[in-house]
Amino acid sequence: MDSFRSKENLNRFESIFGKTNRPPRLFQAPARINIIGEHVDYLGGIVLPAAIDFAVQVYLRPNDTSSYHLYSVTYNETVELKKPLGPNPKSPWADYISGVISEIEKLGHTIPGFDLLVDGNIPQGSGLSSSAAFEVVTGYAINETFGLHLSREEIALIGQRAENHFVGTKCGIMDQFIIAVGKQDDCISLNTETLKYTYHHFDLGDYEFYLINSNVKHSLKDSAYNQRRSECESALVKIKAKYPNFTQLYDVNLSESELENCHLTKEEFKRTKHVTSERERTKVVIDGLESGNFKEVGSSLFQTHWSLSKEFEVSCPETDFIVDSLQSMSVTGARMIGGGFGGCVLVLDTKDHFYKIEDVLKKSYQQKFNIELDFYKFQISDGVKEISL
Repeated sequence: MDSFRSKENLNRFESIFGKTNRPPRLFQAPARINIIGEHVDYLGGIVLPAAIDFAVQVYLRPNDTSSYHLYSVTYNETVELKKPLGPNPKSPWADYISGVISEIEKLGHTIPGFDLLVDGNIPQGSGLSSSAAFEVVTGYAINETFGLHLSREEIALIGQRAENHFVGTKCGIMDQFIIAVGKQDDCISLNTETLKYTYHHFDLGDYEFYLINSNVKHSLKDSAYNQRRSECESALVKIKAKYPNFTQLYDVNLSESELENCHLTKEEFKRTKHVTSERERTKVVIDGLESGNFKEVGSSLFQTHWSLSKEFEVSCPETDFIVDSLQSMSVTGARMIGGGFGGCVLVLDTKDHFYKIEDVLKKSYQQKFNIELDFYKFQISDGVKEISL
């Protein structure tokens, strides 16, 4: 987000909520990518995310009342929240703030009233996790403003619980976690069962990651996300009936015949196959990035995409077309990222290949779907932080 927009939003904040001798404070949380480990962060899996330089910003200032006054630049809408906080069907964006306040207060804190303005440049529906950025920046802003002494890891967990309990998406911890603890030029390998994590600094040399936004968002996304999660949970129950030592689906290492003895449905079998094969691909990718074996990394990214498409069934014709086209154009690697059914494709390729790809793919995608593609270059950035004015 540029400083010009920040100044513009400060003027906007003061025109909406009034000017006092106590200026609002500005906080920013990034978007995220996940290099490998897709749909395993709610199954105890290892993921490899990084924060990137798209962002959600909030201005926040205490208002000495018991009400929360909110303004969204994106929706050009003002909302007032009063306790007890409940869902807001007319303005669902406000539920992210209500959820964060509710989860912080469950820990024994009382959150006084405040004025908040939110703006962002994370493309909506792109799979770059604007909702998690919103939750984390809200939690961090409340924490810093009211001196609650919550750690970044605790703020991530509060954001996840807000989305699980208040918004109603049973997301895992990955998005909120990397947005809370991200570091410029580093990604993290995060064990989503133990929440232990390690920073990794990769030198990509002549290679780069970039994003292609399919500019489609299919309405299946939220309902199918929760359905996939329940299929994974029911698969684990059946597997544990025969093999009680497994505590997470991610750890299952059975042969196909052993899995067939567990009486899984066709869907449960396919979901298990994706999750357990993703475990092996994640090891290959971490090793490949550290040793500079980018061909191996790229091959694993393609494998992940087709596993997400065929075994986990969370892709769509548009993102399949993009990845298939990239593969035929000898790109190093690519895969859909995020919850699925649209959004972005993450690409790994040599820097000099980009200009050969962009125009050709834009043209063929437009001809097939009558939709324009967007290409995003990005930098790996810091996690949530305060911006000094």
